[in-house]
Amino acid sequence: MRLFRSATAALALAAATVAAPAIADDHDVAHAIAADYEGYLADLFVHFHKNPELSFLETKTAARMAAELRKAGVEVTEGVGGTGVVGMLRNGEGPLILLRADMDGLPVPEKSGLEYASTATQVGQDGKEYPVMHACGHDVHITSMVGTARWLAGNKDAWSGTVMFVVQPAEERVGGAKAMIADGLYDRFGKPDYALAFHVAAQFPTGKVSASEGIQYSSADSVDIMVPGVGAHGASPHTGRDPVYIASQIVTALQSIVSREVMPLKPAVITVGAFQAGTKHNIISDRADLQLTVRANDEGTRAQLLEAIERIAVGIGKAHGLPDELPVKVTVSEGTPVTNNDPGLAKRLNGVMKRELGEDAFMPFEQKGMGAEDFAYFVTEELDVPGYYFAVGGTPQEAFDAAENGGPPVPSHHSPLFKIAPKPSVTLGTRAMIAAVTDLAPTE
Repeated sequence: MRLFRSATAALALAAATVAAPAIADDHDVAHAIAADYEGYLADLFVHFHKNPELSFLETKTAARMAAELRKAGVEVTEGVGGTGVVGMLRNGEGPLILLRADMDGLPVPEKSGLEYASTATQVGQDGKEYPVMHACGHDVHITSMVGTARWLAGNKDAWSGTVMFVVQPAEERVGGAKAMIADGLYDRFGKPDYALAFHVAAQFPTGKVSASEGIQYSSADSVDIMVPGVGAHGASPHTGRDPVYIASQIVTALQSIVSREVMPLKPAVITVGAFQAGTKHNIISDRADLQLTVRANDEGTRAQLLEAIERIAVGIGKAHGLPDELPVKVTVSEGTPVTNNDPGLAKRLNGVMKRELGEDAFMPFEQKGMGAEDFAYFVTEELDVPGYYFAVGGTPQEAFDAAENGGPPVPSHHSPLFKIAPKPSVTLGTRAMIAAVTDLAPTE
């Protein structure tokens, strides 16, 4: 595989702060990308980390990403699917390859202790003000995308084809990818031959990448259950219908779906994350609200879970005498399908990662939870776009060693304590993306 243009490493390092790195031979790729990080990308990462924005409200982040891609020589369109940005880098005949990076932060107050910790706040779509933090590493993703764009634009004799850079909003709401597809992403910019993305992973050591040759992430659905009631005095419960009691029985009964309805070898999760009702000790309220997250590893189980949740919730309401005009209401407010890697593409690119990054850099994939990703909308079965999603380690091995010896645990994603090592995460993600593109879009 031809990766690099004919130019001296010295010239590349001298120009690192103003231009994309150009590299002399295969052995210099890591050094060139590291130099670009030190000379350019490090400050960009700190900027993104200190200035996170909530889902579908990433206006400043989107504007900065559009400016960075244009500076790299990419043709940019803004406002796709809301705040989404699409960049097209054309380089002759060859495949169209989609590279995606999500850009939204989370309503979490940062307590990482980092010198560049976020103190940002933002008014959300609900009109409430929230602290905002990059508590899932999306700042790594967008910084790496800029690094990838800079390298590809500066090394056009190393690849041939077109790269579509998709800067996606609202991954945390699992709605941004769907919004971009609905806004005509593939109709307007072309249906890609391949779609690629990565996620920095706090649970993996730095220097490691990992990807499945099948399922990469579970499905996720946000389910809202509104339980009506008939208000009454707390001393006279017989004169009303208590929604707290009814909702409590729903919470308990929902666990029977996983334990007694889903086949035991099928992974499934139903978690009630919020239960809100009432205002005072001695008042039976007239409403209770439940918020659920529902996870599955195949679309059949996903549909089974959602059907059973509605059946049980509505049925329990009826069993407690709620009148027909006051039924329990179940709504799926957000959702994303299972994210499956294309087996053939994943096998090919896993081999590329081992070859280009080193055998020791690749970790066998193991699903350690039921996290979800809306990247699935770019590669649904109906769209027939082969997809490859991989993980890049974000935590130094020393932190894992310290935790095993009684030190502080490694913070999880979405934690106020979340932090990753930016340089090894950004540079490895960039190297991996470049390796994938130059393999899929060779010059020969």
